[in-house]
Amino acid sequence: MTTRTLITGGIVFSVDPEIGTLPRGDVLIEDGVIRAVAHEIPVTDARIVDAANRIVLPGLVDTHRHLWQAAVRQIAADWTLGQYVEQMLLQLGPRFTPDDVYVADLLGAIEALDSGITTIMDWSHIVRTPEHADEAVRGLAESGIRAVFGYGNPWSPQADWYRADVVRVAERYFSAKDSLLTFAIASLGPEFGPVEEALIDLELARELDVRLSTHVGVGLLGQVRSVTDLHRRGLLGPDLVYVHCNTCTDEELKMIADSGGHVSLSPRVEMQMGHGYPATGRVRAAGLEPSLSVDVVSGVGGSLFAEMRGTLEAERGWQNHLALSRGETLPELTITAADVVRMATIEGARALGLDDRIGSITPGKQADLVLLDVELPNLFLVNHLPAAVTLADSQNVEAVFVAGEQVKAGGRMLRHDLPALRERVRSSRDGLLKNWSL
Repeated sequence: MTTRTLITGGIVFSVDPEIGTLPRGDVLIEDGVIRAVAHEIPVTDARIVDAANRIVLPGLVDTHRHLWQAAVRQIAADWTLGQYVEQMLLQLGPRFTPDDVYVADLLGAIEALDSGITTIMDWSHIVRTPEHADEAVRGLAESGIRAVFGYGNPWSPQADWYRADVVRVAERYFSAKDSLLTFAIASLGPEFGPVEEALIDLELARELDVRLSTHVGVGLLGQVRSVTDLHRRGLLGPDLVYVHCNTCTDEELKMIADSGGHVSLSPRVEMQMGHGYPATGRVRAAGLEPSLSVDVVSGVGGSLFAEMRGTLEAERGWQNHLALSRGETLPELTITAADVVRMATIEGARALGLDDRIGSITPGKQADLVLLDVELPNLFLVNHLPAAVTLADSQNVEAVFVAGEQVKAGGRMLRHDLPALRERVRSSRDGLLKNWSL
């Protein structure tokens, strides 16, 4: 039996250049797929969702987040990158049990959905045992989010079971083409470990025909010029997602662009921890459009709206600084609100290889949608639609749909027993931090 939902009377921000923006529009969902977008759709046999005074937006896409840190949020808020590596990765990381990973992934994914993120790449460099991988996937599956699970080695050296388990997890959980969950490899890369291990990861990703995401250009570690090394080996390609890129050279960014690669930026964490100044403008000058990511809620808040604002502020601040240092002022801004909305939607989908399914409100794509309440004081009235989206926050996210299924309604999350989950997360946090001090 066909299931239909009609979202009616909303301000439709499609992020599809052929559809554009509809000041008053309808979106018809049929069996989880967007079937029509128009000013008015005459349908009588559908569930009606009244979107009057709501922005209807494609679900946001976060292309790099370490969900396993959700239970220890905020503890890295005053850490440098060096402190983060020492305290989080080397000291706290080994304490995580498979169950700790499960509850953190479940909570982190629910948090993302609550804030309008319908797709996330879980950069899971906490797979200390095969059971850690199983429980991370279970948390994602139970949350209802669309996710790319990035299987990650926690630190060098790789375990002797690592390669076989990557294949096991990919084949066991990710064989269905229509699943909400897809598979990738999250590689520490040559800046955080031996280049030989990075090459093993890349070979494995290409054997499995999946994306590989890797950190590059991270602070002083970027001096190893990992992108240049991969370029010399002839290994760059459109299946790679390069995270951060702060200290990549302009030549390396051009190498990424010429190879069809993708970039994920996390400006708030990058500025806080000392990765280097966000590379947004240089990435775009190289011919790339980056995607955006929160990175770690242990250091910053989990809102991609905040990441959009941080991206705008950092790049505008830098360009204005350069102009003033020349004794000039900019005739116009070099990055717009509409630019970062695209980064948080269609460019994120493109980076993850999902742009044929999500990222815009386009007939034929999956119905991953967000309704923003613009009657709340912080968004009333809407005078500049892209700016209104960037200035929104989780409180404005009234409804969320993933593949047509509503997971948030009336500003409240559905499906989950949140009080029970909070208790499990509290117990996990207490165990992790027992006899440990900042």
